[in-house]
Amino acid sequence: MKGAYCLVIELKKDSLIKIGALGRIKFKGGLYCYVGSALNNLEKRVQRHLSKKKKLHWHIDYFLMNKNTSIKKIFYKQSNKREECQIAKFVLKNSISQIENFGCSDCKCKSHLFMIKKYDFLEKRFKHTIIKK
Repeated sequence: MKGAYCLVIELKKDSLIKIGALGRIKFKGGLYCYVGSALNNLEKRVQRHLSKKKKLHWHIDYFLMNKNTSIKKIFYKQSNKREECQIAKFVLKNSISQIENFGCSDCKCKSHLFMIKKYDFLEKRFKHTIIKK
């Protein structure tokens, strides 16, 4: 399956996290939404994000490796074309703030990681999957 996805991530407490070339970023504890895409294999990409054993490549990898983060819910949209930037704009409208330059080095967006209060706005628009731990 091809498409775009949103990871709803809980950061249990304020944390200073090194995010690759972006350097150390101070994150407030709370809920975050990361928007990504996988035009080869969506299921495999999501499984990669759920894994703690991986080579750190994308900004989100560094964020997810922090001991205080956990993925709470995963939303997705099946599509053969790249829609992550449109989805990021939608999430931005429903967010508290955005983490500048995070996850968007290959597009013109300002961010693909957003702090959110709740994720009900995603439930109304996207399919979701249950996380099995």
